[in-house]
Amino acid sequence: MERKDSRNRIIIRTGIIGIVANVTLAAFKAVIGIASNSIAIVMDAVNNLSDAASSVITIVGTKLAGKQADREHPFGYGRIEYLSEMLISMLVLYAGATAFTESVKKIINPVRPEYGKAMLIIIAVAIVVKILLGLYVKSTGKKVKSDSLVNSGRDALLDSVISMTTLISAGIYIIFGFSTEAWLGAIIALVIIKSGFEMLKETVSKILGERAEVSLVKDIKATVKSFPMVSGAYDLVLHNYGPDLYNGSVHIEVPEKLHADELDRLTRKITMEVYNKHKVLLTAVGVYSYNTNDAKAVEIRDNVNKLVTKDRYVLSMHGFYIDEEEKKMRFDIVVSFDAPDRNKVHENAYDIVEKDYPEYDIYISMDADFS
Repeated sequence: MERKDSRNRIIIRTGIIGIVANVTLAAFKAVIGIASNSIAIVMDAVNNLSDAASSVITIVGTKLAGKQADREHPFGYGRIEYLSEMLISMLVLYAGATAFTESVKKIINPVRPEYGKAMLIIIAVAIVVKILLGLYVKSTGKKVKSDSLVNSGRDALLDSVISMTTLISAGIYIIFGFSTEAWLGAIIALVIIKSGFEMLKETVSKILGERAEVSLVKDIKATVKSFPMVSGAYDLVLHNYGPDLYNGSVHIEVPEKLHADELDRLTRKITMEVYNKHKVLLTAVGVYSYNTNDAKAVEIRDNVNKLVTKDRYVLSMHGFYIDEEEKKMRFDIVVSFDAPDRNKVHENAYDIVEKDYPEYDIYISMDADFS
C-alpha cells in the first residue's frame, strides 16, 4: 500500500508541474500568436492547453484508480488509469484535427504574419521548456509505470518539434518573405493525429487484455519451480487490474505421493513467495500429479509427448498421469494461437494417442499459452 501511495504522489506531483508549465506556455503563445497574426503559434498555444488538460486527466485518473476495492469492484479501480490514457489520446486527436482544420483555412485564405524579436525569443525558450518537460514527464512515467505520464511526455516532446517548425517558418518568412506556416501547420497537425491514433491503439490493446511481460512470466515460473517438490509450473494466467497490479493462477506438477496437508503447506508457501518477490497475488494454485514409481508410465509419457508434439501447433505437453487400475490416461497439450483450427489440433492429438494406446480411456485437455 505504501508503495502504491508513493507512486500516486509522484504521478500527481508530475501532473501539477505539467499543468503549470503548459498553461504558462499557452498564455504566452496565445498573446504572441494573436499579436503576430500567426495561425501556427495560436495552434501551438491550443496544443499546450490540451497538454494541460491531459495532466488534469492524469491526476484525476490516478486519484480514482487509487480507491480501495469494494463490493461492486472487488479487484479495485486500477483500470481507471487505462481509461484516462484513452481520454488523453482522444484529446490529442481532437487537438490535431482542430489544428489541421485551421491550417487548411489559412492555406485557402492566407494572412501575412508579423514577427518580432521578442516573439521569436519566447518561442525559442518555449522549445527548451517543452523538451525538458517532456524528458522529465516521460522518464518519470517509465519509472512509476504510468502510461498516462509516458504519453504526456511523448506529446510534450512532439510539441517541442512543433514549436521548432514554427520558429523555422518564421525565419523563412523574415529572410525570404515567403510564408510557409499554414502548410507547416497542416503537416504538424497530421503528425499530432498520427501520434493520437498510436496512443489510442496502445490503450485499447491494454483494455482488451495483453499478454504479460515475458520477463515477469519467466521469473514467476522460476520462483514456483524453486520449491523442491515442484517439477514444473504450467498454465500461468495473469489478470491485469491496472499498472503493475496482477492476480493470477498457476498449475504445479508434484509427485503423486504427496498428502493433502503437504500440498496445502506447499501451495501456501508458493503463494506467499510469489507475492513477496513479484507483487503478484496467486488466487489459485492447481495441482498435477505425476507417476513416480512406475517405469512403464514414464516410458509411455515420453512416447506420448513425442507423438503429440509432432504437430507443429502443439507447443508442449504436461500434467501427464496414468491410472493403471482404471486404465485411464490424462494430460494437457498447449495449442498455439497460430493454428488455423485449434479444436482440430486437439482432435488429431486424441486420434494419434488412441491409435497407439487403445487399451486406455484417454482425456486430453487443450490449454492455451496465455503467458
